Formats: sequence, structure tokens, C-alpha cells
Amino acid sequence: MTSSTVNGMAQATTSDSATDRAPSTATPVPAAQRTRLICVEEHALSAPLARASGPVAGRSAPYLAGWGSRVTDGLHVEGATRPHVVAQDVSARKLMDLGQARLDDMDAAGIDVQVLSIGGFPQLAPPQEQTDLTRRANDLLAGAVAEHPDRFAALATLPWHDPDAAAAELRRAVTDLGMRGTLLNGRPGEAFLDDSRYDVVLAALAELGVPIYLHPGLLAAGVAEAYYSGFDEEIDARLAMFGWGWHHEAGVGVVRLILSGAFERHPGLQVMSGHWGEMVPFFLRRLDDALPREATGLERTILETYRDHVSVTPSGMLNSEQLAFCIELLGAERILFSTDYPYQSLDGVRDYLDSADLTETQRAAIAHGNAERLLGL
Repeated sequence: MTSSTVNGMAQATTSDSATDRAPSTATPVPAAQRTRLICVEEHALSAPLARASGPVAGRSAPYLAGWGSRVTDGLHVEGATRPHVVAQDVSARKLMDLGQARLDDMDAAGIDVQVLSIGGFPQLAPPQEQTDLTRRANDLLAGAVAEHPDRFAALATLPWHDPDAAAAELRRAVTDLGMRGTLLNGRPGEAFLDDSRYDVVLAALAELGVPIYLHPGLLAAGVAEAYYSGFDEEIDARLAMFGWGWHHEAGVGVVRLILSGAFERHPGLQVMSGHWGEMVPFFLRRLDDALPREATGLERTILETYRDHVSVTPSGMLNSEQLAFCIELLGAERILFSTDYPYQSLDGVRDYLDSADLTETQRAAIAHGNAERLLGL
């Protein structure tokens, strides 16, 4: 038995897919010959939290069910040299594993440390259960870190239905459990994170000196139907999800946070943004042209604020063009490494980093130095 998942909604199913059977194509790299590699967006699931939030996600976003309706990811990948999307049943099984199988995958790919975070849509769990379920999920991740402190660190999940409870759980997770920040899967509720009700959480993040990872999640109501429908259900789902839709919305969330003045109210606030910044870096100069300080009333330009407060990660999108662009625009000190495990495979991770057009100082910063500094590892 394995599990079937739509980015975090798990249910029991049987599987004999080629991806499930195929061994990893990654070649182990001797530790003495490699730069330390820390990956900061690597996911896990808490089964009780997934069971509680999954049905709500299915009702809120029926297009999710279209993914895998006629295409199984990974069936036709041979000799892969870069990461690819992993079949749902395989990623679901890997999400639930915080032990040797995960460590074996890391070893085969030459990954030294994973920063674990809860995937799926935990903020959709029923409000009356959410605080307890998120607390249990954080205890689960903290237990894995305690068992393998040299291989794992973790980001907390929070009960966003109650911002005061979220701030309290963040404090517990950081001060009592040793967690390194938090990850938010999409909008915390109906509104984006810049809504004033969430300022108590932003203040706690700044006070504790830990970052928030703004990860994609479900689209706002009506967006999928208006923008990403009209094809068949497979294309509709992929376009609305990890093909385009939720990346664009995650980027909008970062832009809104800047325009809200959050980083001026909380100078210590730091954000991590995956998938090379969810499209935003490629529009920062345009944003400043369209929204100058005379319009925003902010002390700094949007680009200046982004450079001071946002770090980007590839999330397994190991493309040399995007790396070069982000280095030129943001600097190597604003790039962390991530693979989006286990939604993406680990093929070619080490080769990409080792062969990238980087100075050795830049390579070390992206591989581990920036994560060590930002997350206190």
C-alpha cells in the first residue's frame, strides 16, 4: 500500500507505477569531495492534519482532482539529468517518511541537510481542530530533528485561523522546539498575509529573528475557473496548480506584503520565496516604474525592499538562466538552495550546483552559507 496525494491530501491506494519501482538515478558523491548542501523547502505530512484539511481542499478546489486523470508523472523519464515532477502516489509515500528512506534519498543526491516543512493545505483544517493539529505536526517534525539533528531542521506550521494562536505557536515552536521559522502554504485565510489581522504574526517573526517561507497554495475563489479552465481536466489542473496559477498568486502575496509597508513596520522581517521568487524578480524593475515611491509612500523602492528582505530558492527548478538572472539582480547572498522534495525528484541536484557558473564563494553561499546565516543552522 502507498498513498495518493494532491500536494498533501493523502488516501490509501495500491500502486505499481514505473516511478514507484524505478531506483534513483542519482550518483552518490563522497562527502569529503563536496560542498555542504542545505535544502530549505523539503516537505513532509502529518497524517491527522492531512486527513482534516484534505476534504476541505477538495471542495474548495475541485480542479485538483484533474491532476493525474490521464497523465502519470515520471513514467517516461529515463536517464534524468534534472529534477522532474513525481507521481502523486510516490510523493505521498515519501511525504510520510521521516526516517531512513528519506535519508537514503538525501545521501544518493548528496544532500546534507533538509529543512522540513508541512506540505498540503494545513490552514484549511477545521478551526476547532486546527490549533491542536498544527501543534502535533510541529511536534512530529521536532521529533525527526531530534532523532537526526545533523540531517534535519524544520519550519513550523501555524494555526492561521486564529492569528494570536498562530503567533503563540510560532513562539513555542521556535523557543521550545528549536524550529527555524515557519512556512505558509498560500494565503493564510480568505485574505493575503498583508491583512492587518496577521500583523501580530509578522511582529512575532521579526522579534524572534526567524523567516517565513511563502509557499504556493490554493487559488483565491473563482480564479481557477476564470483564468485556468476551458481545456481538459488534466491541463486545467496543471495550469492552475504548479504550471502557473499558484506560483503567480504566491508572487502576488510577496508584492502585497511589500506594498503594505510590512517591512517598514517590522525591519527584522525576512521572507523566503520559492521557484526563483514566484515570477516577482523578473518584474521588480517594472513594478518600480509603475509604482514609484511617490505612489507607494514607502521609504524604499520595491526592488530595494525586496533585496533587503526576500531570499529566493529554486525549488527544484534547476535552470541556469534563472540562476544567472537572480544573481545579477539580487546577488548570490539572496539565493538559498531547495529541491521541493518529494514533489520533485532529486536527479542532477549535485551536478547542477557543481557545474553552475559561480565563483566558489557564491557556490558556498548558495549551497549552505546563506541558509546557515538566515536560519541559524
